[in-house]
Amino acid sequence: MSKNILIGLIILINGYFIVMFVKDLISHKDEVMKEPASTKILPFSSFIIFFLSTFGISDFAIGTVLYPKLNWVSIKKLPGTLNTQCVIPVAAMALSYITSIDVGIKTLAVCIICQVIGAYIGPRFVVKLPERTIKIFVGIGLIIAAILIFAGQMNWIPSNGTATELFGGKLILARFLLFVYGALNNIGIGSYALTMVTVYLLGLNPIAAFPIMMGACTFSVPIGSSQFIKFNQYSRKITLFTAIFGVLGVLVAVFLVKSLNTVMLKWLVILVLIYSAYTMLMPLLKGKKAVTE
Repeated sequence: MSKNILIGLIILINGYFIVMFVKDLISHKDEVMKEPASTKILPFSSFIIFFLSTFGISDFAIGTVLYPKLNWVSIKKLPGTLNTQCVIPVAAMALSYITSIDVGIKTLAVCIICQVIGAYIGPRFVVKLPERTIKIFVGIGLIIAAILIFAGQMNWIPSNGTATELFGGKLILARFLLFVYGALNNIGIGSYALTMVTVYLLGLNPIAAFPIMMGACTFSVPIGSSQFIKFNQYSRKITLFTAIFGVLGVLVAVFLVKSLNTVMLKWLVILVLIYSAYTMLMPLLKGKKAVTE
């Protein structure tokens, strides 16, 4: 698969979503601007949310906290809104990173395909596992990974991370891990931080994580989001604003990512790992504390 074919598939799948979304907007044009989300705040919130998401900080997590608190969307429509709002910004991220960051097309395609397959057939296996146990292991794993990268930054252990292509056993391991990460998405464990640490520990340039992460998401999210449009289970207003101002946030952030050197990127990876571990483990610890009290 060449990079041009990959880009063509991204445009095709996301183009299908855009056509469906625009048709739905036109058929509900009198209702869109009457939705409760603030027209004055949405441009800024959309820009900031997807500016941060471009660095690997979950837009799902921010939206889950922000939208219900501001009464912008009902709990029933929250899952659909979180999915539909990110389709176009994530497509912009994927196209920007894939066309500008040097990753071997074989490694890129294998990682994206395995994560998408994991997202679709993984639920039948993942739902049998205890969610709490998985989150504890993954959260602790993220902390250990952050410590290892920090040790490399301080030259306490040897660190590499300059390759643009994986071969042999490393590529096979990457296939398996990306498949698992795709499956874990279905129980709310985001794949961004896990992909970052995998890329780092397999010796790839840390910046290679970005086209892999966004490439996988831009194939899996539009399909599910089209169903939320079909069943009217999303906020049209939030999705419309993120499609415009979220993309602007993406373009600014992509420019910053490409201009960062590897050392700065590794510090960014450490911050994202600690943030992800905190958001994953704290609700579990608070729940345990509430039970014991």
